[in-house]
Amino acid sequence: MSKDPKRFLSYLEAERKASLLYRALAQTVDGERREALIELADIEDEHAKHWIAKCVEYGVDVPPAPTALDPDDAQLVGRARSLGLVSVLETLEENEGADAGMYDDEPEALASMPTDERQHAEVFRSMRPVAPEPTSGKFPHRVLSPGEGESWHRVDKSGSTRAAIFGVSDGLVSNTALVMGFAGANATGAIDSSTVLFAGLAGLLAGAFSMAAGEYVSMASQRDLYNREIEMEARELAEKPEEEQKELELIYRAKGLPKEDAARIAAVIMADPKTALDTLAREELGLDPDELGSPTKAAASSFVAFAIGASVVVIPYLFLTGVPALVLAITLSVLSLIVIGGLVGRYSGRGVVFSAMRQLAWGVGAAAVTYIVGSLIGVNVG
Repeated sequence: MSKDPKRFLSYLEAERKASLLYRALAQTVDGERREALIELADIEDEHAKHWIAKCVEYGVDVPPAPTALDPDDAQLVGRARSLGLVSVLETLEENEGADAGMYDDEPEALASMPTDERQHAEVFRSMRPVAPEPTSGKFPHRVLSPGEGESWHRVDKSGSTRAAIFGVSDGLVSNTALVMGFAGANATGAIDSSTVLFAGLAGLLAGAFSMAAGEYVSMASQRDLYNREIEMEARELAEKPEEEQKELELIYRAKGLPKEDAARIAAVIMADPKTALDTLAREELGLDPDELGSPTKAAASSFVAFAIGASVVVIPYLFLTGVPALVLAITLSVLSLIVIGGLVGRYSGRGVVFSAMRQLAWGVGAAAVTYIVGSLIGVNVG
């Protein structure tokens, strides 16, 4: 950290600009959200007073406070006025998140400043509704308990469903392309059907193990990251319970709860450390401690799914040879591409027909290219 006291001026400018912005945004809303924005502005003003005092202490001239928003902030306020506060919350959250660590290594900062800055990003994130009331645009005044909500919003956070869907798709497309390449060479007489079968089985096993290993490492890394975030939250809860309670209160106020209700609920939750950590993980970090993802489950699902998809084009060569095996392999692959594409579309909501045709186009395209390449190689070898 620089020892030049003029660094205080950059802190002061940032705090003043933030206060001006939050007060301007507060004029675009009413109720609890207005109060929350004003409270954030008050916090920034307190920070600014601290840096003014530091400037005076170190003999640094204090510039006058700005009276107008800078162009970027003015644009945000204009958008909030025309489209509503919700339209700028993501930008505000990103900006606060980027500056959340600005005081972490600053020895002259107040002890509460790093926590205050991190709370601001969480407040803006909490203001973003899942589903605002259709007519009023207001946030629901009820806090959902863990696991509560519409059933159609529930997703498989373990990653096994996602791994299974993409595993089948990858296995089907990649092994179909591989087998078609060898089948193209087989059509010229350069190789026999047993070689095609061997290539298909090798591709099945290699791809399945590769997918499983990749999925395991990815999911394990993600789980380690989530656990670290929860452990850090647990330490903050143990060391600074009052600040965490205030943070939780601000989050609930940002969601639209009246100040008294938010304070009461936060106090009840903080009375039980286990409940407090679970709630802070969900509300502040956006994590469900009970569903951080299972690396083993995701890897197993990925392996089995890839193998199922890859086996479609291999099965005909277990019982047939030559042209009959090729025709049956193509038929099964086309049907499977359509079915898998349709299931992906149904699961994602993108549209069954669109997703089925997209999957078919990619699968057929890949198979056609490898078949042609295999034929050319087969001719040259032959």
